[in-house]
Amino acid sequence: MTTVILSIHVIASVLLVLIVLLQTGKGADMGASFGGGSSQTLFGSSGPATILGKITTAVAVIFMLTSLTLAYTAGHRADKTIMSNVSAPAQTEAPAQTDSN
Repeated sequence: MTTVILSIHVIASVLLVLIVLLQTGKGADMGASFGGGSSQTLFGSSGPATILGKITTAVAVIFMLTSLTLAYTAGHRADKTIMSNVSAPAQTEAPAQTDSN
């Protein structure tokens, strides 16, 4: 189960980076602040939320949920170690002491 969640987490991480890099920055609309025609639109110069903005939100939510799930499972693991199958070493008896008095 942890492997599946970790795989989803890695995919969401890569997608989040790629989607954020594909979006245009806020500085791209600087012409609107100096009297450009788009500053008088209904939603402002940025316009309504784009599809990339909605996808970014969805992938970010998936990333956060997988982060929380992985943190929870890492904190609540059973005390199972690789040494759990190893038996205790055999106890050897000390040689009997003889009094030579």
